[in-house]
Amino acid sequence: MFNNRRSAIYLPFAFALVLIAGFFLGASIVKVSRVDKGILKGIQTRNYDPVAYVIDYIRQEYVDSVQISSLRKSAIEGILAGLDPHSQYISAEEFNDFNDPLLGNFDGIGVQFRLESDTVYIINTVAGGPSEKVGVLAGDRIITVDSETIAGVKASNGDVMKKLKGERGTKVNIGVLRRGVDKLIDFEIIRGVIPTYSIDAAFMPKPGVGYIKLSKFSATTTDELTTALLSLKNKGMESLILDLRGNAGGYLQTAVAVSDEFLADGKLIVYTQGLNRPKQVANATSRGLFEKGALVLLIDEGSASSSEIVAGAIQDNDRGVIIGRRSFGKGLVQEQLSLPDGSALRLTVARYYTPTGRSIQKPYTIGHADEYNAELYERMVHGEMSTVDSVRFNDTLRFTTPAGRIVYGGGGIMPDVFISVDRDPNYRYYNELLNKGVVYQFAFQYTDNKRAELIKFSDVSEYDEKFRITPAIWYDFEKFAESKGVPRDSKGLNFVREELGNLLKALIARNLYDEKGFYPIYLRTDKAFLKALEEIENPVVLIN
Repeated sequence: MFNNRRSAIYLPFAFALVLIAGFFLGASIVKVSRVDKGILKGIQTRNYDPVAYVIDYIRQEYVDSVQISSLRKSAIEGILAGLDPHSQYISAEEFNDFNDPLLGNFDGIGVQFRLESDTVYIINTVAGGPSEKVGVLAGDRIITVDSETIAGVKASNGDVMKKLKGERGTKVNIGVLRRGVDKLIDFEIIRGVIPTYSIDAAFMPKPGVGYIKLSKFSATTTDELTTALLSLKNKGMESLILDLRGNAGGYLQTAVAVSDEFLADGKLIVYTQGLNRPKQVANATSRGLFEKGALVLLIDEGSASSSEIVAGAIQDNDRGVIIGRRSFGKGLVQEQLSLPDGSALRLTVARYYTPTGRSIQKPYTIGHADEYNAELYERMVHGEMSTVDSVRFNDTLRFTTPAGRIVYGGGGIMPDVFISVDRDPNYRYYNELLNKGVVYQFAFQYTDNKRAELIKFSDVSEYDEKFRITPAIWYDFEKFAESKGVPRDSKGLNFVREELGNLLKALIARNLYDEKGFYPIYLRTDKAFLKALEEIENPVVLIN
């Protein structure tokens, strides 16, 4: 009995010994490869690189074949995931897609296209570009590229761009389908340099008032802005509305140059500083073209980075009024390092600060990029998009401008005048139309079907004067919306008829005349723009 009890007591220890023995026996039969030995040896060396050793080990010993380039990309992305949300790796395949929009040009055939029902429709050709020179027309459908059929094939805009873009001087053959022509028309196009523009529109919506829509801060923005400002001033511009809504940023130096156009000599624009980057200060010069006169900036939650630098410089120097909704909140500066294989690394090297000393970078948690990217959605859920009282700032990040205006850091630029997103229940029908893309699809289809009639207008002005959304068009629109899953709603339609009709007219104008046709019409029912006009005519907030 004593022995049995003793056995029971020591039984767990026996099992433990067996497990321990099994562990060492198991370890002794794991193959020690030459790479494994190399790792053990490399640990003792000064140049030991664990990432390279692990990848090399996988390459030599893994059970299945693997793409080493994919492993390296995953490793780099994993490292960057432990940093801020804006440090990123750009593969060689993605490099041009990331950088071309900011260079001011790219190599291609010179068309603006849209994918509709798996077909590439040409919206416009670039004036003087390769496609226009050979006779490609707006309204043509690209069916083949270098004998490969692309119509009716599931493809993305990126897929189409890769086929059409290419090194200047190279040839590409496209086959297009044109209304009224039974057979495909073949074109041989020699790719060329295609300019891209950062100013979508620059015009005078009313005497004395200029409007400029700036979509990005690229290498050509400064020259474009100079041209636009001189042109508007020659037409009698005394006040300016600069629209930065949806502008996600671009080059820091371009943001400084844009700000310089509006600020007096010596005014602080921005300064940057990082652990390994000494403080760098950017001040305005005497070269500004619009240093006096009423200035209003339009921003929203899509305005980020360089847009926020400009908005911060204008607000902190009491130079103008900011109208809209709180901007994105990106206050980090990235530096791009090109890698030997054609890829690149964009690493955050500094923070930037507005003239009052505030950082507008919104909070983030390392390794939680999804939460960071979802923050705009959270703003909507919490009511910030519709009610200014829902916006909360940390009072310890409160700053004061020279004129005594209170501004805050820690999460974007808060406008001086808030413009809400409408949450009226009567907008349900309108919002459903927009969310399902019905308005854009109908405008495109209408333009495509009626192009022969529409191109009879000599220019945007004649189109604007003579074209109307008729009852027949409304009937077709409602029928089209029903076919796309949006039931008829007479009350909802009547509530937004003016706004929706104006949007339809503007979108058709865009399909005919590009952005210069869109904005003069669209802005007539745009609340932020109308508020800007009101502020210019009857100032409530201080404007220099």
